Amino acid sequence: MSTFQNKWEKNQGQSFSSKVKESVRNPGPLKPRLDLAIRQIQVQVAKLDGTSTKLRERDSQIFGKVVGSIQKHDTQHASVFANELAEVRKMNKMVTQARLALEQIVLRLNTITELGDIVVTLTPAMSVIRSIKQGLVGVLPEAENEIGEISGLLSTILVDAGTVGGYSLNFEAANEDAERILAEASAVAEQRMREKFPEIPTQLPTPEETTESGSF
Repeated sequence: MSTFQNKWEKNQGQSFSSKVKESVRNPGPLKPRLDLAIRQIQVQVAKLDGTSTKLRERDSQIFGKVVGSIQKHDTQHASVFANELAEVRKMNKMVTQARLALEQIVLRLNTITELGDIVVTLTPAMSVIRSIKQGLVGVLPEAENEIGEISGLLSTILVDAGTVGGYSLNFEAANEDAERILAEASAVAEQRMREKFPEIPTQLPTPEETTESGSF
């Protein structure tokens, strides 16, 4: 038990900027490394929030162009802008889904109090993070390396926890849990997109609809 306590609770003395890479190269106690992973995930959540805000602003601009083109009976440009708007919303949904999934991972990591919790929690968490990384490459290229570092950090924690506790990894159950997390995040993201953004117009709006669109 004392070995686990030492691995779990011993403090690190490194500067924050070097902790992620150093933790992967030179694994130390589990608790500080887990706390570091949580903070790094929270940084990504904040970045995704910023990206989502920019996409919402872009959405509003393009929506106005769609409406303006329709009012001018310029169907060619209206179609081009509508397609662009659809792509922006697709990216925003992906970003929102990733943020929601990462928030769920943070909540789960914060509940870890025992060695066995690490194995049960991190195995699906790593699967979720890998999926998020793949999905965000086209939207946020810089996220690939940053999320890759987080994945590497969690991987070393998981291996160390399994080694110390002698736990086996149930990947089948973990994958099911990961799929459930991603599915829930996708459903919530879809709902929020419907609530926040007006439908893409396909015909000339009425004066009332034009007024409402201008206030978006």
